[in-house]
Amino acid sequence: MSAVVSATLGVSAASRVRGFVALTKPRIIELLLVTTIPTMFVAERGLPKITLMLATLVGGTLAAGGANAINMVVDRDIDAVMKRTRNRPLVTGVVTPAQAMVFALGLEVAAFAELWATVNLLSAVLAVSATAFYVFVYTMWLKRTSRQNIVIGGAAGAVPVLVGWAAVRGNLGLAPIVLFVLMFLWTPPHFWALAIRYREDYRSVDVPMLPVVTSMRKTAGQILVYTILVVAASGAFGVAASLGAVYWAAAAGFGAVFVYFAFGLWRTPSDEKAMRLFHWSISYVTLLFVAMAVDALVFR
Repeated sequence: MSAVVSATLGVSAASRVRGFVALTKPRIIELLLVTTIPTMFVAERGLPKITLMLATLVGGTLAAGGANAINMVVDRDIDAVMKRTRNRPLVTGVVTPAQAMVFALGLEVAAFAELWATVNLLSAVLAVSATAFYVFVYTMWLKRTSRQNIVIGGAAGAVPVLVGWAAVRGNLGLAPIVLFVLMFLWTPPHFWALAIRYREDYRSVDVPMLPVVTSMRKTAGQILVYTILVVAASGAFGVAASLGAVYWAAAAGFGAVFVYFAFGLWRTPSDEKAMRLFHWSISYVTLLFVAMAVDALVFR
């Protein structure tokens, strides 16, 4: 009997439940949902139906949770080595890989069924397609083979804005595509900043994150370029979605701070400045999306 199975047999029900919750990576899901609801406000040009928002959140949470659980199953070998991930439930034996896969696939089936039944088919297809892309393209292919892993793989994390828009409109258009591009461009500077801090962890498992395969200076230069592109995309979205003064003020102000932190990291690279940028990147997305929701209410 394996050590993991032996450990699992002695796990309490409460610990196992916490383990299953941890498989979904709740903090990552929170960030994805922060982008979904404000997008719905913009698509509606006001306040969407509460029931529609709740149904979209439930489906999005299930889909993202399933994707994250599958990611942990695939990456359990390197998670056991990296200091940052040694306490994940599949490493500690709280949950077995088989249990995690059944749980994850169940979440994906539930996500598709719930979104199709309560929202629409397009939202359901988009949500589950994001999972497939995240698992097969990023986790199983690019993560361990390409320095562009997070650049391409980050597309999965940008899909929730499409799900939110499709939930309201039943279709897509220029504005949601531009918003998707904004989130696609935001992912590299966000994740590379964190990867700078944990570059030795990634190096220990031969995962070619950019800070592992090139210098901190060059990584910071790429972060600065992508950050500038994010700010440009935020302006393009303001035009495409015909947003007003609240959004434009937020996009300009918060974007300037984002570029300031990125420039500071490029000028004098350090772990501390990288983490400052990482934390601000989360605040930037949160504040920008809140601003677009407020703008949609004010200027509807």
